Amino acid sequence: MRFIRFLFVVFFFYIHGTYAPSMKGKTYTYLALGDSYTIGESVPVYESFPYQTVQLLRKAGYDFNAAEIVAKTGWTTDELEAGIQHTKLQNQYDFVTLLIGVNNQFRGRPVEEYARQFESLLKQAISLANDKPEHVFVLSIPDWGVTPFAEGRNRKQIADGIDAFNEINRKIALQYQVGYIDITPYTREATADTSLLTHDQLHPSGKDYTRWANILVSAIRHKLD
Repeated sequence: MRFIRFLFVVFFFYIHGTYAPSMKGKTYTYLALGDSYTIGESVPVYESFPYQTVQLLRKAGYDFNAAEIVAKTGWTTDELEAGIQHTKLQNQYDFVTLLIGVNNQFRGRPVEEYARQFESLLKQAISLANDKPEHVFVLSIPDWGVTPFAEGRNRKQIADGIDAFNEINRKIALQYQVGYIDITPYTREATADTSLLTHDQLHPSGKDYTRWANILVSAIRHKLD
C-alpha cells in the first residue's frame, strides 16, 4: 500500500510539472566553443566554467552529459573555425556557448575581420543548437589588461580594444537573438582582488569561473523550467 501511495505521489507531481527535472527522462548536451577561457587555462578541469556549469545543473536535478569542448589556448576566431571543422561533433546539442576574440585583440587583428569570422562562428553555434538561437549563449571577452601579465603595457588601450571587440560580438548576438552574458566587468575586479586570477597572473581562477557558471546556469534553467 505504501509503495502504491508513493507511485501516486510521483505520478501527481510529474503530471503537474513540479517533480524534479531529472525525472523527466531527458539527458541534455552542452557544447562549449572558445579558447583558453573555455578550457580553463591554469586551473584544474573541474574549475573551468563549462565543468562547473554542468555540475551546478546536475545538482539542480537536471541530467546533463559532460560538456564537450572545442577550445585551445591562443586560438583566434579562424583557428576555432578550423578546430570545429576538424572535430567530430554530434549533429545537435541542447545548449552551446561561444567565447572567442581575446587573441584576435591581442595579436592586433582588425575588428572588421573579427566581425565576419565571429558571425560565421555564431551561425554554426546556432545550427549545432538545433537551430534554436535561444539555446546559444555568447560570453563577452575578459579584460586581460587589468592583470599583472599586462604590466608595462597601455592598460587603457587594451581595455578600449576589448570593449570594441565586445561591442561587435554583442551587436551580432543581438542580431541573431542569442543569449549574451557580460562577464567582462567581473574580470576587471581582478585589479583589486588577485584571488580572481590563477598563478599565471593572467587567466581567471576557479573563483571567477564560478560566477560565470552561476549566470549561465540561471540562463539555461530559464529555458528548461
